[in-house]
Amino acid sequence: MNKRYQVFVSSTYADLKEERAKVIQTIMELDCIPAGMEIFPAIDEEQFDFIKKVIDDCDYYLLIIGGRYGSLSEDGISYTEKEYDYANQKNTKIIAFIHANPDEISFGKSEKDSELRMKLEEFKKKVATNRLVKFWNRLDELPGLVALSLSKTIKTYPAIGWTRANSIADPNLYKQLSELQKQNQELKEFALEQQNLVKSDQVDLADLDDKINISGKYRIWDKWNKREIISDWKISISWKQIFSLFSPYLIDHPNDVNAKSILSTVIHATVPDARTSGTATIDDQEFQTIKIHFKALGLTDIKYTQTTKGGMALFWYLTPKGENLMINLRSVKK
Repeated sequence: MNKRYQVFVSSTYADLKEERAKVIQTIMELDCIPAGMEIFPAIDEEQFDFIKKVIDDCDYYLLIIGGRYGSLSEDGISYTEKEYDYANQKNTKIIAFIHANPDEISFGKSEKDSELRMKLEEFKKKVATNRLVKFWNRLDELPGLVALSLSKTIKTYPAIGWTRANSIADPNLYKQLSELQKQNQELKEFALEQQNLVKSDQVDLADLDDKINISGKYRIWDKWNKREIISDWKISISWKQIFSLFSPYLIDHPNDVNAKSILSTVIHATVPDARTSGTATIDDQEFQTIKIHFKALGLTDIKYTQTTKGGMALFWYLTPKGENLMINLRSVKK
């Protein structure tokens, strides 16, 4: 079957018109279907709902970052970053291209507002975390980079794609597809029932204001005596405080090992007279308890997914409920 893949092209609009045109042409020359929001140069929340449906239909998500952060949504996040977050949430394969030398971008195509420049840098850092990205400098080199990266991605991570109906040799495939869709819906309903059953058994869960005793080890190198000093530490801390300290780091989707290291550091920092020049570790069983309890509260999720190097690992995610709680706990009020 002659399969074609649909690629969503995401970027700021006004400063990258030429770049978008070249990239879209390259995608078409690769016999893929480009999908972009040229019809929405000025976007709003209602249009963004439509864009999410377009991303749902795409096999790959291609992001181009130049010198601008883009127009902001009601929550202060650019629509380009919201598109990226949504594609990442949907586990759509992402191909990212970041300008290598932002200082060389013309003044007219750069962010002039210091706050937006900071948001742009944070966005670039998020995109580059746990993901291979390509860097570009000039308009003329971008199509070649896109062609190589997209071809390699399609070969390495083949997606569903689109096929003309009249090219399907066996009409029975339609019937099989219908049956699979029916089974998929039944499985979703079963999973929802099981989830509701789990929730009904969680009425006695410790809430956020309850406290838990956390302990661990603290290691510091004694350079004078040339030996490692290991001491014990412990603290009684509320679940709310743990989540408030820990949740911002989950935006970057750390793996399980990094999550444990982050938790150890932020909790140990609350210990009275805690030192910061050494390394703190948390008791592994207490770490596992924290992991399971936050999941039971519906604040986090942990998925076993593929790494950028092709292996598999556990990664932490904030659920919508967890993200809302994080914003409520960490946002600055008047």
